[in-house]
Amino acid sequence: MEEQRKVEEGKVHKRRVRYKGTHPRTFAEKYKEHDPEKYKDTVEKVIRKGSTPAGMHISIMVQEILDFLSIQPGQVGIDATLGYGGHTLKMLEQLQGNGHIYGLDVDPIESEKTKKRLESKGFGEDIMTVKLLNFKDIDQVSNEVGKVNFILADLGVSSMQIDNPERGFSYKIHGPLDLRLNPQKGISAAERLKELSPEELEGMLIENADEPYAKEITKAVFKRMRMGKEIKTTTDLREIVEEVVGKQKLENPKQEIKKSCQRTFQALRIDVNSEFEVLEEFLEKLPSVLAPGGRVAILTFHSGEDRMVKKIFKRMKKEKIYSDVAREVIRPSMQECQRNPRAKSTKMRWAIRAEE
Repeated sequence: MEEQRKVEEGKVHKRRVRYKGTHPRTFAEKYKEHDPEKYKDTVEKVIRKGSTPAGMHISIMVQEILDFLSIQPGQVGIDATLGYGGHTLKMLEQLQGNGHIYGLDVDPIESEKTKKRLESKGFGEDIMTVKLLNFKDIDQVSNEVGKVNFILADLGVSSMQIDNPERGFSYKIHGPLDLRLNPQKGISAAERLKELSPEELEGMLIENADEPYAKEITKAVFKRMRMGKEIKTTTDLREIVEEVVGKQKLENPKQEIKKSCQRTFQALRIDVNSEFEVLEEFLEKLPSVLAPGGRVAILTFHSGEDRMVKKIFKRMKKEKIYSDVAREVIRPSMQECQRNPRAKSTKMRWAIRAEE
């Protein structure tokens, strides 16, 4: 009975998964990656080397975001893309215990972990509400709680998703070719490839990633499928890209192969999650969610995303929906990019809702 009581209260020590050899090999065995905050010395060592510790996410342009949003105690805001919760934590601190933030995320796996992480830091449901919601449905929050004072949307894929081989986001790690932000909905990238025509795949690679070898990669993909070989894993797709790009006459084939792998996986991810359509719907709904004078900051990691944000913000300023928008894109500092290489492609734009 005593043992059962301890289990229910979470006091029983659970032994971590044991592994063979001197170092863990599989993601399931890498205990530090599953609870990185417990191993702060290791985390700091990895960050000092300019890498992101596996299993966690380093938030980008935190100070620039806080400076612009100018969050005041008592305000209500939305983190439209909760992720690891790094930005959320800093915004919660600005509220000084008075106000509320709603964190949205379509990922049921990571959002639950983030909720517990924030609760452990003292931010419970009295000040923080996590909703399993796509950020295109941001109006559902304002319909429930009214208009908000600030909104943040970080459009990057979280490092925790990239590092988990079961999610299939990284060409570097063998795993199922999935790429869904919510693995419980829709179809995987492997299934999506079966649906596409050669013209559709080539167009996707060009539109979503500006892939210079789109035609050649498409031909190789369909040649493989005609031979009865399915493209089920990240390795299957990576090997196709490596073979195609490796045949080209290039000055730096290793670097070009890496870039084409990144672009190909990015193009598929954008398609599987309808990311451009989702972003456009989000941008169109933003003004109806923001209170007069309310502020929104958006971080993009792809030229297509940035163009869309810039175009819609500019149009809405002309229509006097926004009183002001970012005239130039804001980028992370050189020091931040050195500390966190994943920040290099980041662009920030902002807008301020006009007073009614």
